[in-house]
Amino acid sequence: MIKPKSGSSFLVPSIGDFLFISVFLLMTVHSGKNLLGDGDTGYHVRAGEYILKTLTIPRYDMFSYLSPPLPWTAHEWLSEVLMAVIHRFSGLTGVVTFYAFLIALTFYLLFKVVDATLDNIIVSIPLVILTTAASCLHWLARPHIISMLFMVIWHRLLDRFQYEDRRQGLYLLPVIMLLWVNLHGGFMGGFMLLGVYLLGNGLDLVLKKGGEGRPSLEKLRALGVATGVCLVVTLMNPYGFHILLFPFQLTSSKDLMDTVSEFLSPNFHESYVRWFEVYLLGLVATLGFSKVKLNFIEAALMVLFLYMALFSARYIPLFVIVVTPIWGKHLDQMLKGSDLKLATFLKTRSRNIAAIDARSYGHLWPAVAVGAVLVAIYTGKIEFTFSPEVKPVAAIEFLKKERISGNMFNNDEFGDCVIYSAAPMYKVFIDGRLDMYGGARVKEYKKVTNFQQGWEGVLDKYRISWVFFDANAPFSRYLQANPGWKLIYADKVANIFVRNVPQYQYLIRKYPAVRPVPKDDKDDKV
Repeated sequence: MIKPKSGSSFLVPSIGDFLFISVFLLMTVHSGKNLLGDGDTGYHVRAGEYILKTLTIPRYDMFSYLSPPLPWTAHEWLSEVLMAVIHRFSGLTGVVTFYAFLIALTFYLLFKVVDATLDNIIVSIPLVILTTAASCLHWLARPHIISMLFMVIWHRLLDRFQYEDRRQGLYLLPVIMLLWVNLHGGFMGGFMLLGVYLLGNGLDLVLKKGGEGRPSLEKLRALGVATGVCLVVTLMNPYGFHILLFPFQLTSSKDLMDTVSEFLSPNFHESYVRWFEVYLLGLVATLGFSKVKLNFIEAALMVLFLYMALFSARYIPLFVIVVTPIWGKHLDQMLKGSDLKLATFLKTRSRNIAAIDARSYGHLWPAVAVGAVLVAIYTGKIEFTFSPEVKPVAAIEFLKKERISGNMFNNDEFGDCVIYSAAPMYKVFIDGRLDMYGGARVKEYKKVTNFQQGWEGVLDKYRISWVFFDANAPFSRYLQANPGWKLIYADKVANIFVRNVPQYQYLIRKYPAVRPVPKDDKDDKV
């Protein structure tokens, strides 16, 4: 890493600045609607508003009609408060912008981490760009983005302690954990990293003889104290020690893990993982040609987080964030040990580029980019809402107009949108908080939507009198052909059915000619 020379200027943007600006503007100006691809953003906002209004952290559900109210661990309560505050001033546009900023900051910091540990900026740049591309499959305006940011910082602090003996960073871990445990359940990732570094130093202590193991012993003690303090700090949340059990309860439920699409293993036949494939192939090639062996900590981190990424696609961003600094070290060592003309050329060019980049200091242009986006939001030039092409926006307006009584059965994704746009007028059967509903109710939901034996009994059990569902789902097509149900609303996204009973004859007479709306082929590409 080259220090700034005389002639440095805050007017010249650095490469890190360019990376931040590119990601931030891509999200806010061009692709911000993708951050609202998941309806969970809606219930997070409303949960945060509930907390602000009542000044209490919810312990029981208030959005569904199930009785008695279900116990709810709102483990992201602090994130939801932040989202509610931002939403109060700038709506969903502000929420999208906030998470776009965090995403850009995450990969800006990752670039700084990689660049600080490598002597070749030409390696750092494409490596971080590839990491950014591989992680974008799970960019959503949801609290898990905060865990991505904290993983970069947490890993860097542990690396500096392990390899540079900078112990001051350990004092920051409890402070980060205090925030992390109240912001998102991904705080367990911090303990996974601590566990790997503890195990690595413990193994090193066992394998070394005599006084050679003293440094490892000292590190082990320091990490043990830090881990203990972090564990104590996690208890400083509204749910006490139960928060430590929550991630295990979630991942141990097969019904939940097999139902939520983001918890499924990545499908390598789909385009959304193509950059992850490129990343894996490049990593394997580097490790195959590298003459430098991975140490235990590096190998354990790779294996642990690769297993997580292959088990569930939502962990791919964490995998690439943790592994990129390790991969970068080995690429850098390969170039240093090579006498090939290409390696010499790259090393020379890297020094020149690094010297130019070192002339930049300050963060003027990222600040200008953020300011420009905020002005555009204030003047109405940038605005983001749930897309009516993929979310039941129009159907919910219909519901608000008609005020249909009785219990509904709904698509879980639609439930999030109902909570955001029509609560408390309507309460849902299910929504994105599948961990709260539990495996038994998720089974009942799947029994209905998959037409498993006894599915009609589920509707009777919950006294379902109308249905709000995906227009192209088999369940909707079945109800269209069933004389016991009548279609009263249809568009390309959603259908609304009521039971063919006297209670709803006024709606059936009011909308007698409603027909299913065919879905265009282009809609499949949205």
